[in-house]
Amino acid sequence: MKTLRIVIADDESLHLLSLREQLESMGHRVVGEADDGHGALQLLRDVHPDLAILDIKMPEPDGIQVAETIMQAQPLPIILLSAYSEGSLAERAAHAHVAAYLMKPVLPQDLMPAIALAISRFEEFQTLNRQVRDLHDALETRKVVERAKGILMRRLNLTEEEAFRRMQRRSQNENKKMSEIADAIITADGML
Repeated sequence: MKTLRIVIADDESLHLLSLREQLESMGHRVVGEADDGHGALQLLRDVHPDLAILDIKMPEPDGIQVAETIMQAQPLPIILLSAYSEGSLAERAAHAHVAAYLMKPVLPQDLMPAIALAISRFEEFQTLNRQVRDLHDALETRKVVERAKGILMRRLNLTEEEAFRRMQRRSQNENKKMSEIADAIITADGML
């Protein structure tokens, strides 16, 4: 595994020290430490680490709230730590798109696979997000192209295939996306 730049946050200094030593012995770099949620958020925004390891129960906001906030702003793999095995905490963590969850005390033999899992799950999540965005974009493009085809068919008395071919040729000739050509047709139709 490559060297990761990691931010850690825990309100107990002994846990921070232990975690830092374990991570550094694995070859990773701890690029920031925080003892509360506000400090963790600020570090995550400023440092842009490869991974964050956050304690759930720390002064406001808690680790899950920090995870939710940062995942909306600048997603990254997050591992949550907890000394409590409450089902509601695990459920909240899942809704925050946390990649892994470890019970304290954290042992080196648990930390290494949790990091690998967090990185892997995060990459899968990012891939799924990209696919969803691509599908959404394709659907939106198709809607615009269909509308533009309808305009060409109506105004120029073309078949659907002829209208599509005209748009396709225009797209190739002008080196523009089909959605741009379709938008131009829709705009022109609105003006006429």
